[in-house]
This record gives sequence, C-alpha cells and structure tokens, in this order.
Amino acid sequence: MERAVADIGIFGGSGFYKLLENAEERAVETPYGAPSDRVMIGMLGGKRVAFLPRHGAHHQHPPHKINYRANVWALHSLGCKMIISPCAAGSLQKHVAPGDFVVCDQYVDRTTGRIDTFYDGPIATHVSAAEPYTATLRKLAIQATKDCGITVHEKGTVVVIQGPRFSTKAESRWFTSMGWEVINMTQYPEAHLCRELNMGIVNIALITDYDSGLVGDVDPVSHAEVVKVFGENLGKLHKVLVKMMELMPDPATVDVGDALTGARFG
Repeated sequence: MERAVADIGIFGGSGFYKLLENAEERAVETPYGAPSDRVMIGMLGGKRVAFLPRHGAHHQHPPHKINYRANVWALHSLGCKMIISPCAAGSLQKHVAPGDFVVCDQYVDRTTGRIDTFYDGPIATHVSAAEPYTATLRKLAIQATKDCGITVHEKGTVVVIQGPRFSTKAESRWFTSMGWEVINMTQYPEAHLCRELNMGIVNIALITDYDSGLVGDVDPVSHAEVVKVFGENLGKLHKVLVKMMELMPDPATVDVGDALTGARFG
C-alpha cells in the first residue's frame, strides 16, 4: 500500500471536481483492473480528501458496468479510512420529497451478476452486512445536513436495482409497499466492498424524483430530470461535505468498527 495521502475518500458525480481546492490528479493501478477514472486529491473543509467519480469524468460507465472493486481498492490504497458516498436517488415514499437528503442506514440488494467481494478464497471470509453503514459517520452527516438547513431524513432503506433501466410501475409499487424509502443503482456492492476493507462508509442520498411517479402522482423519472435536479443539489451537497469536514475530529480517532471480527473460522 502506498503512503497515505488522504484519510477520507469520496465517491460521486464528476461535478464534484470543481469543489476541491489545490487538487491534483493521480492514476492508481489496482489488482482488479482500472478504476472508473483518475483520483483527484485536494482539500475540502480543511481536510485532505481523495475523490473518484464512480461513473468516470464523462459519465462513461453505466451503473452495471462500474468496476466497484477497483474503485474501492484505489481509495483504500491511498490510505482512506473513511468513505463518503453521496448519490442521486429516487424516492419511494410521499414524505421523502425531491430536494431532500436521506442518510441511509440499510440497503436491499436487487442487482444481478455484480462482483461483490474481495474474498474469493482460499480463506472463507463472511463479513457481516447487518449494519452496512458506519454509525459515527452517519451522525456526522445528519448533523452537517441539519446545520446547513437542508431537510434530512435520518435513516432510510435504499433498494439498489441493476440498471441501467428505471423501474416498472409494478416494481416501484412493490418497493413502496415494503416500506423502503430510496431507490438507486450504485450503493451495492460499493458499500459492502468498503466494509470488507474495513473502511467506514456513509451514504447521503440526494433525492431527485419520485421513481416511476406513483407516490408523487407525477410523470415517471427521466434521466434528464435526474441530472437537472442533481445539479441543483450539488451546491447543497458541497455545503454539507464542507460542514462534515469541519465537524469531523482527527480522522485517526473516528471509530469505524472492525468488520473482520468474527468473519473467519478459526
């Protein structure tokens, strides 16, 4: 592993590039192939962070084709102990409105065929996913969002679909009936892979739409609308991330737990 150059990693959209101060690019090689793009390393809120656009700088990687293992390994190899994982997401419940933020505490995996572990043997390793997001980081994200005056839902379940298509109305109705709040295409296996490498992770879901339109009594989501609302939310996200950096104590003192405790036999 290279000498640590950043304690905090951020996955997100390419629009985040311009939010970093004194940024420099770094190409990172991984045992799992190339990550989505070069990593940008710079300052944010007084903390040194590493940023990787999960879809690539030109949004060239659709969600089902992202090399999640390479992306997570790249930030881990740079020394990141904590990951902030904002994402555009749809709402499945009326009270979760476009423009709101949700700090999710659970996910439901509805993807297929994605490579979702670093542990292919020879030692069987079973990392628990009972609490997939890190409690200490979630508290920081919630407080930062409140401090910025943004409506935040302090918990929620994100159902992760395969993509690149959006949901049918029947699927969306089912997800809503299960009580799940958020729908997205990238949180799995990204979140679990971070835990496998013992990195803390927090998700901030930026609500852009009402999925297939059922609960909001609106037209079904379109990619153009997602991009438009996500762009409007980017300024709010920047404020939240800066506030998180200001609130965060010395990263070395933040308890992210030990995901590997009890994960192996013997």
